[in-house]
Parts: sequence; C-alpha cells; structure tokens
Amino acid sequence: MTSLSLVAGRSCGRGRGGDYRGAELGFKSYFGNDLLTSHLVTNSLRRVNGYWGKGLQGSRTGSGNKFRVVAKLKNWKKHDYPWPDDIDPNISSGYLKYLSEFKPLTEKPKPVTLPFEKPLVDLEKKIIEVRRMADDTGLDFSDQIGALEHKYQQALKDLYTHLTPIQRLSIARHPNRPTVLDHILNITEKWVELHGDRAGYDDPAIVTGIGSMDGKSYMFIGHQKGRNTKENIFRNFAMPTPHGYRKALRLMKYADHHGLPIVTFVDTPGAFADLKSEELGQGEAIAQNLRTMFGLKVPIVTVVTGEGGSGGALAIACSNKLFMLENSAFYVASPEACAAILWKTSQAAPKAAEKLKITAQEHYKLKIADGIIPEPLGGAHSDPVWASQQIKLAITQAMEELTKMDIEELLRHRMLKFRSLGGFQEGVPVDPQRKRNMKPSEVNMLKAADIESDLENLKKKILEAKLPSDPITTQAIEKLRQDVDKEITEAFISMGLQEKLESVKLAISKAPSDQPLDHNLKENADKIMQEFKRNLSQPGAYLGLKQKLEKLNTVNRLIELKEKREKLKAEINEKVPAEVKEKMKLLKNAEEKLSKGDPLDEDLVEEVAKAKQQLIEILKSSNLEIVGVTKRKKANSSPPPELQEKLVNANKEIHKEIERAINSKGLSTKIEELKADIAKGSSPEKVEKMEAEIKGEIVAALNAEALKEKVENLQVELASFLETTTEEEDNKVPAENGRW
Repeated sequence: MTSLSLVAGRSCGRGRGGDYRGAELGFKSYFGNDLLTSHLVTNSLRRVNGYWGKGLQGSRTGSGNKFRVVAKLKNWKKHDYPWPDDIDPNISSGYLKYLSEFKPLTEKPKPVTLPFEKPLVDLEKKIIEVRRMADDTGLDFSDQIGALEHKYQQALKDLYTHLTPIQRLSIARHPNRPTVLDHILNITEKWVELHGDRAGYDDPAIVTGIGSMDGKSYMFIGHQKGRNTKENIFRNFAMPTPHGYRKALRLMKYADHHGLPIVTFVDTPGAFADLKSEELGQGEAIAQNLRTMFGLKVPIVTVVTGEGGSGGALAIACSNKLFMLENSAFYVASPEACAAILWKTSQAAPKAAEKLKITAQEHYKLKIADGIIPEPLGGAHSDPVWASQQIKLAITQAMEELTKMDIEELLRHRMLKFRSLGGFQEGVPVDPQRKRNMKPSEVNMLKAADIESDLENLKKKILEAKLPSDPITTQAIEKLRQDVDKEITEAFISMGLQEKLESVKLAISKAPSDQPLDHNLKENADKIMQEFKRNLSQPGAYLGLKQKLEKLNTVNRLIELKEKREKLKAEINEKVPAEVKEKMKLLKNAEEKLSKGDPLDEDLVEEVAKAKQQLIEILKSSNLEIVGVTKRKKANSSPPPELQEKLVNANKEIHKEIERAINSKGLSTKIEELKADIAKGSSPEKVEKMEAEIKGEIVAALNAEALKEKVENLQVELASFLETTTEEEDNKVPAENGRW
C-alpha cells in the first residue's frame, strides 16, 4: 500500500533563478495500486523531477511566479486491519474476523480444578489408571470402568445439585468459562463487531456489534473477559472505563434508531474504579446508561453469563427480561468486599455470599431474574456450545413475547419490572435519635421469640432477688469466652499479625519448660501484643470485640469476687466456735422479732450486743479490719431506680418492635382468627400450627439486634446488683487490703 503526499509551492524569485519554496499541506490519502493507472489520473497528472504534479489553469510553467501541486509516492506498511485487500463480497455466514480482535486461541486452555471438585479428580485418576491397565495388559476391564464412570456421573450430579453460593461464584469466575464473544459466535449466523465511542477511544472491556439469529438481526452488547492472562490484561479483566459505557450507549441509540432488538451480556466484577476513570466521569456515564435504557423503544433482553458486579453490570442490564445462567451471580458488592467491611476479614466471604443472596436461584425467588438458564453438569465450560444454545433458546422465546408489544406497552413493561422489586413501609415512626451499630456482632443473634421470655425472667430476678442466684450461667460465660477467642483470632488475622503470633507460639513451644523464656522471644511477644492493643484502641475499630471484652472482664470480676467471698466465709466458719454460732442464731431470731414489730427483752438485747462483740473479735482475728456494721438488706430489696427505669424502657421498646412487626406483616387478622379459634375450642394441633406460623412471621420481621444488646447489658447490671446485695447480706467481700 502506498501513501500520497500533496505539496503546494510558489516561486517568489525574479527571473529564472528565483528560489522555490514548498509548503506541505499535511493531507494524506490512502489508495490502491491501480489508482495511478486510471484514465482520469493519467490525464491530469504529469511527472516532474520524481513528483507527480497537476498544472493549474492560469499558471505559468516557465520562469517567474508559479503555483503548482505535487504528490510524491512513498512505500508504506501494508495493513491487515481494519480490513484486508481481498475482501470476499459474497460472505453469507460467519463473522468479519478482520473487524474483531477476538481470534481463536493457539493453545488449548489448561484444565483448572476448583477446590470443591477434588473428589471428582480422584475418580478421574482412577478411571484413567484402569484404562491404562486395560491397554497395557489387554484384559477386559469394561465392567470396572463402567462402574467407575457411573460413580463419577453420580458424584458429579450430587456435587452440582447442592452447591453453596460461594461455590457457584467460583464457577462463575472459572478461568475457562466461555466469554461473551464465545456465546455470540455460537448463537449467531452472521456477526460484525462495531467499535468506538466516537470520542477518541475504543474500550476493549465492552464489545458491541450486530448479529443475526434465525434470520433476525440483533444488537449485541456485553462485557468481555479474557481467556488467558494476556487477554485479561488487554480486556482490563472486563472492567469497563467510561469510554466503554459510552460506546454501549452509542450502539444502543443506533439500535433504537434502526429498530434492532438489543441483547446484553453481563460478566464483570464491576466498573473500573481508578482515578482516571473517575476524572472522566465513570458515575455519570453509568447514570446516563441507566436513564437512557428506560426510554429505548426496542425490546431489551439481558443474560448474566458470569458475575455481575454492582452498577458496572446494571449499566447495560436495565432490560425487559433478565435471565441468569444457573451458576452465575449478581451482587451489589462482592462477598470478599462485604466480608472485609462487616467482619474485617475476607475469610468470611462464604458467610457474606450466603447473606447477600447473589445466586440465580435467589434472584429468581426475589423476582429480579425472569428465568434461570440451565448449564451442563460441571459448569458452562464443560460444554460451551450446549450452554450457548440454551442461551439462544431463552433469548428467542423472550423476543417473541416482547416483539408482540407496542412501544407504549414495552416501555411500561420495563418500568413495572423494576418498580415491583423490593418493598417499603409507610406510617412507621422512626426515632431520629436511635443509634445504629453498623457492625453487627458475630455472636449468634438472639431469637426474637425468646426476647420476651428472657425479659420476663429478668424482671422476676430483679423483683424477687432470690439470692445467691446468678443470672449468667456457666454455659453462657463459656460461650462468651469462646466468641471472644474467635474474634481475637480474626482480629489478629485482619491486622496482619497472625504469622508473627504463630512463629512466637512455635518458638515458645520449642523452648524448654524448666527454663525462663529467652529475652528476645519475650520482647517479640510484647511487641506483638502492644501492636494488637494499639490497633484495637483505635476509635471505631473492632467495636463488637471491645464490647465483648468489656462484658467478659465484668463477668470475670464478679466471679472472682464470688470466689473470694466463698473462701472468706469458709475461713470464718472454721474459726467461729459453736457457742458463737448459737448466739448468731439468737441474733437472727432477734432480727425476725424486730421485723415483725415485737419488743425485745432486756436480757435478749444484752446477749445480742455480746454476740456482736464476739463476732467482731473473730473477724479481727482473721486479719480483717472492721470499718462499720450495717443492717442486713431484705431478700426482696428492690433494685435502684435507674435499673428499674432501664427495665421499663426495654420492655416498652420490645412491645413496640413486636407491634411494628405485626403491622408490617399484616398479622392482626391472623391473631384475631387465632383468638376466635381458641374461644371456639378448636383442636390443639390447629391452634399450635397457627401459633407457630404467626411466631415465625413475627421473628422474620423483628430486628432483634439492638434489643439483644440491651438485654445483655441489663443482665450484666443485674449480676452486679445481685453480687452487691449478696455481699451486704452475707459477709462483705473484702478488698485486697483486707478491709471489712
């Protein structure tokens, strides 16, 4: 291929020796080799000193002033892109390969085994080994091979029938999973890829083009991942920049103008969130797509082939029909990011994936997806052609339904699809002063059905104050300790201190037990703990762990006080003689008479005074300093007003929450029906079934997190109050210095 450069010149000198000065116009034209042989060019151009020039009318070819245009032919690099020289004008099928960067891979991709597929790999190895033995020995092992293959198919079916959300996500991210262009080339008879956003860039992360299925033309738009590392880098791992969304928007408008139905494929972790993309208006580009898609007058069908991340996926997914492949995922935030935000570690991604409800099955239940496209056992990468044909079937059926609608009905159908998603409440008051803990506790949430019973038990313990009962049981304390140990381990992991801690533990375990620790080892352990405490003390960090540590410290302090009290009681009882014990009984009898209002004899008063003095002497002999003598509190002593007020407020809040749950679920009618059935004397089975249904719906609607925290705080305060009351009633727990 050659290049033509046009030059204009003007001789400004006088006479024949005038200077020639040329100025290049900067105009270049690409043309074929046969251009100069055409009749028009040969008649209009003439060769002058190695240049092809065309004489202008009125110009002088001799000496003096002249103006002429010359063109010099240069050899130039031959291009294969965007189109070759030998284009076949009679293309009836296939796609224009020279308009696409997508070429067949030179090497077959390596098989990748996911972690949960390892049992299948072991069976495959056994099958291969038996076949090799059959080939080597010439014996017939067909029965054994058939049995192993049957076992393999059954294991494969069982495994892929009961996949967890995080396992489905790993399949959606499988490196060998067919890409959008793979599906397009499998389902179209003709396909031409279109490029550019008409603003200076062609984002390879989004592919667009026109293709035909069953003789009908469609506009295809989708996120394109790479099939290997090199392609992933080129495609930016299917994370589009603003240019990609503007390219998609341009082709959507083109399809809308020409009446082409639009098919979009979603397979992206999300929009590319680098600084340059933000400067170029990433959010604005996505918002423009969202707004424009709701006004397009042609049918739109979206297929989620892999993972769909947040607004980067939704920017081409505002459609009339949304289909998801069986092992695809659609989420507002990736499970890893969600786990890092809520639990401060990405290792909680399986838990986050379950809570986010990212799978196709969950989206279909929530009516976000209009259908689930089946995949072959083993995922779409095990049989890409079959998976593509299932996609084609779903698209054609949906398009047959949508093309029957007129424009107004089509737009309304698209609007109602999104208007019906989710829900809202009206008429429920919101407390503006309510504090919300954005990081929920990792302890198992208290069931809402148990809140009222716990609160009633708490009220009875406070009002009755049966001593020395302890509201915090040994089992609850042990559970709290286990939760604290678990959260401390996760905190070490999130702080990046786990490896250092493990190395120190290993060194300590190797150190001899009969010798003191090495100074350097002790210093390393102290540094790790100081760094852990410094990170833990940062404001707003690890709030749940801090609360649990505070509760555990309170519980440990109460247990320690109780143990000291029991130990002291045992020591005093050993030192108290039998005569004094008899006099102590006399003291109790005197107190009972005083409580009833009966007068005391003078002799009894003297004996009481002597008994008190002897008891004081015994306590002094136990190295206890007597500070003062107080009256015994009654067993039914009421808690302080502050604790009573907290109890009343908690009770009111629980009743409000239950009423809100009943109103939001519309359970008032069911409750009235239950009351009527009880009044009629219905069968106990029917009554229990209705009660279980109502309780289940109330539990689902309740927000028990904040209430649980208040109940736990009240339990700790009650424990402290009961311990104080017990100390004053029995034998005051001594301080560390032995004061009484």
